[in-house]
Amino acid sequence: MPDSLHPEIRRLHLFSDMAEDRFAALMRGAYVQNFPPQIELITEGDSSDFLHVLISGAVDLFARWNGRESSLATVRPVSTFILAATIRDQPYLMSARTMEKSRIVLIPSQDVRSAFEEDVQFARAIVAELAQRYRSTIKMQKDLKLRSSLERLANYLLRHQARNGGDAAFELETDKRRLASYLGMTPENLSRAFRGLGPYGVAVEGNRITITDQTDLEGFAKPDPLIDGDLT
Repeated sequence: MPDSLHPEIRRLHLFSDMAEDRFAALMRGAYVQNFPPQIELITEGDSSDFLHVLISGAVDLFARWNGRESSLATVRPVSTFILAATIRDQPYLMSARTMEKSRIVLIPSQDVRSAFEEDVQFARAIVAELAQRYRSTIKMQKDLKLRSSLERLANYLLRHQARNGGDAAFELETDKRRLASYLGMTPENLSRAFRGLGPYGVAVEGNRITITDQTDLEGFAKPDPLIDGDLT
């Protein structure tokens, strides 16, 4: 792996406080690859041989069961996936595929586990990251179980708007079929939900969303930081 990538990885909270020799040892065993869109990087059930660090692009985490498939999260740079399987030396519980051209660093899981055992600061960072991801999972469960499909879509749009600078008009970063899967809907239900938000100030043209009445939409959605914080 080129040394030029080390500072970018080092800035991640997970690696920022590691001892220099332990970080250098991790990087010696790591390598970087470029992947085109729609490449399945890992498959649920496979052994967790590598910790992945996304440097550029985007990755969809998803799962399949009994002929059905659901998107669970989107990974954006610079961040790691899937950390828990690496630390536990357990099979992946999710699959991952590139959504666009992506550059990914692969760090052997055995090296990560060795560093976890030997570097206290790295171990603390791993515990903190796993705790944060656990909290994000609880928030996602609350979003799915406590809200109607219309409320889930409304809050997703508000979160997406905020991430894109708060402008009234913005583009969805994913296709609507994947968005429906992420929100726990069928594509048909998603289309009905978009129409249902029309009276609350949501206009849709393709993947372009325009919020014409911010106050009305927020009044309907009732965003809650105990649910919406850190959700994709």
